[in-house]
Amino acid sequence: MIAILVLFLAALSRLLPHAVHGLPFNFTAVGAGLLFFGSRRPRWQVVLVVAVMALMDVVYRYPFHVRGYLVTWAWYGAVCLLGSALLRRVTTLRVLAGVLASATSFFLLSNFMVWAMSAMYPRSAAGLAMCYAAGLPFYANDLVSTGLWAGALFGLPVLAARLAEDTGVGDRA
Repeated sequence: MIAILVLFLAALSRLLPHAVHGLPFNFTAVGAGLLFFGSRRPRWQVVLVVAVMALMDVVYRYPFHVRGYLVTWAWYGAVCLLGSALLRRVTTLRVLAGVLASATSFFLLSNFMVWAMSAMYPRSAAGLAMCYAAGLPFYANDLVSTGLWAGALFGLPVLAARLAEDTGVGDRA
């Protein structure tokens, strides 16, 4: 049940930076939420994730074109599947790998799509490089936000279990 709650909070966090001005751009719980959901729920429920996140994209207030969002929707599913494959057994290294793979893949895919589908940059290697350079601040924020959220989502339960173990909470006399 907690994974479903995390999914909805991650979806809402996608809208928050635009609803409350002044928040750092692209500082959302999306990547970490998708990794967490994938690590806790059956793989077939990736369909639910894509549907919820696609709905958020529709209400996102940017010009909506299905063709432009197909790659993003595939990315949502892929990150859930990555969480399923990588994070069923949680270790610090696995969480770090998931964070890095999630944020980096989104940076590479989303900036490539901006370059390929808009007239913002020349259709050349230099134009692609300019597009990636312009996206670096967003990548940095996504990497930090995904790391912080993943640290909380995967680390707090481990910390709580260790604290309960150390204090003897749950032991029967």
